[in-house]
Amino acid sequence: MKRNVLIIGAGGVAQVVAHKCAQNNDLLGDIHIASRTVAKCERILDSVREKGSLKVEGVLQAHVLNAMDTAAVADLIRKTGVQIVINVGSAFVNMTVLEACIETGAAYMDTAIHEDPKKICETPPWYGNYEWQRRERCAEKGVTAILGVGFDPGVVNAYARLAIDEYVTEPESIDIIDINAGSHGRWFSTNFDPEINFREFTGTVYSWQQGAWQSNKMFEVGKVWDMPVVGEQQTYMTGHDEVHSLSANYPQADVRFWMGFSDHYINVFTVLKNLGLLSEQPVKTAEGVEVVPLKVVKAVLPDPSSLAPDYTGKTCIGTLVKGKKDGKPAEVLVFNVADHKEAYNEVGSQGISYTAGVPPVAAAMLIADGTWDVGTMKNVEELDPRPFLAILNRIGLPTEIKDPSGTRPFTA
Repeated sequence: MKRNVLIIGAGGVAQVVAHKCAQNNDLLGDIHIASRTVAKCERILDSVREKGSLKVEGVLQAHVLNAMDTAAVADLIRKTGVQIVINVGSAFVNMTVLEACIETGAAYMDTAIHEDPKKICETPPWYGNYEWQRRERCAEKGVTAILGVGFDPGVVNAYARLAIDEYVTEPESIDIIDINAGSHGRWFSTNFDPEINFREFTGTVYSWQQGAWQSNKMFEVGKVWDMPVVGEQQTYMTGHDEVHSLSANYPQADVRFWMGFSDHYINVFTVLKNLGLLSEQPVKTAEGVEVVPLKVVKAVLPDPSSLAPDYTGKTCIGTLVKGKKDGKPAEVLVFNVADHKEAYNEVGSQGISYTAGVPPVAAAMLIADGTWDVGTMKNVEELDPRPFLAILNRIGLPTEIKDPSGTRPFTA
């Protein structure tokens, strides 16, 4: 049994995490939030207080922290007495925060694969480059570390496990489909950190097919999916975190990730890339000032958290598994539909942040009650999905099942 939570990061996802932790603080205990800019943390906590999110009276405290400093993270863990760390900061800090958790014994979770700021779209094995190298140390120290427990990766991994456990026991393909059919009303913006967003799409697209890694260019392989509620949507095969862990756990199946993109997004992305504005290599201006083009682009684009008040429409994210059961063809789509406006009304964030921020809180609750406090490192599909999805049903992200017999809610 573990209590008291440290949230690292102060963006839109952290805001969702803070609200959801507050709504369940009878189980989770004290809530601390830390980032380089303590004022951002304070604004999030003010939002929690304004919306009356605390379920019971308890600690809400902000801290300044350089999460790239393992010793500083470990000191804060000890100072606050937290036993659960929810890392929703930049993917650049994952390993320093994980090292602090290994040192102190606190449970660790994140929502995206670690990234080295000096490298772009590293080659597989992605988790094997950093996280899985620390798996034995987590087991030796009895440290619970749950990797990629946002929505994708995260919930979609649990969807794959549920589908394979119960509906398609001999999987031949696992397709993750991520559709944002919402509109933020801006001429152009990314839905999360532009630096991370653009890095994700500037390199090689890797998929696991025919028992081996396959590579394509971004926007090379497209497909129209007809998804529940949002209808037909154009998507493109994209490299993504969960492709690696799912392919390691289900190597017999093709594993692909598909994300919806508008023609407008593709056009803007292409122009920025062709002009060199997505480069991370420093350049000098005529005045002799050294700048990183990608950081300049990030600075002039809207802050993703600022999109929330005007965001409308829905997201639909799901996992489609095809194969066989009992020797007969079988397929199932396990999915969620979220609403941007409903997310904003509840926690002050847009739907993309909401879908990423609710799942780690569900995981924290399962660590707190002992269900997922496994004392080692795990990807989400390696854990029992049913209690996870049951909590998500209760706290804002209900799961639905679609197969040849129809569409129905998931019930625990």
